[in-house]
Amino acid sequence: MDFTAVQRDFLEGLLVGNRLSCSNIINDLVKDKVGINDIYENLIRVALYEVGELWERGEISVASEHMASAIVESILNELYSTIISKSRMNNTVVASSVENEAHQIGIKMVADVFEMHGWNVHFLGANTPLKDLIRFIEIVNPKIVALSMSIYFHIHLLEEVINRIRDLFPETLIIVGGQGLRLHQKEITGKYPNLLYFPDLFKLEEFIKSIEYNG
Repeated sequence: MDFTAVQRDFLEGLLVGNRLSCSNIINDLVKDKVGINDIYENLIRVALYEVGELWERGEISVASEHMASAIVESILNELYSTIISKSRMNNTVVASSVENEAHQIGIKMVADVFEMHGWNVHFLGANTPLKDLIRFIEIVNPKIVALSMSIYFHIHLLEEVINRIRDLFPETLIIVGGQGLRLHQKEITGKYPNLLYFPDLFKLEEFIKSIEYNG
């Protein structure tokens, strides 16, 4: 599917604060059987990256950026009943942004992909304090911890989380992603055992399917 026109209309809706228009665009795509990953990657993520770039260039305000994010989060919540799988697997994932990260949409979409495959998902959202994250991992004993970092300057916080998890839960698989790692993933991958980087939701879903197939 060519998303060009839909991307333009969705971005315009976000920038003027038209939640209804944005919601209708998403609902129409779902009705047309467009895959959730396609919607997330080729529409929502593209639009939010553009919003971020507009803000960095000073073309929109922080208020407009926050408004766009709030609209997207409300749409993701609307979609939840559509994406959740009725069949459940005996696998658990904890999904969280790193400490001081205000953005949580990317990791919410990651959590949704796991939900679609019937995983038990604990979505902790943005700015989860390290000590609380570690305590939560200790309680639920997940198979995977998924971490998101949207701002490169938080990479030291990401590495702090990784080191703590590796020290305390060496067998737990860590997956990482986010806009802040797009150009810097090599600083993480290969440096830590039992850690994987995924550039997009399509690669993540391939990995989840491989776990289902291989047990």
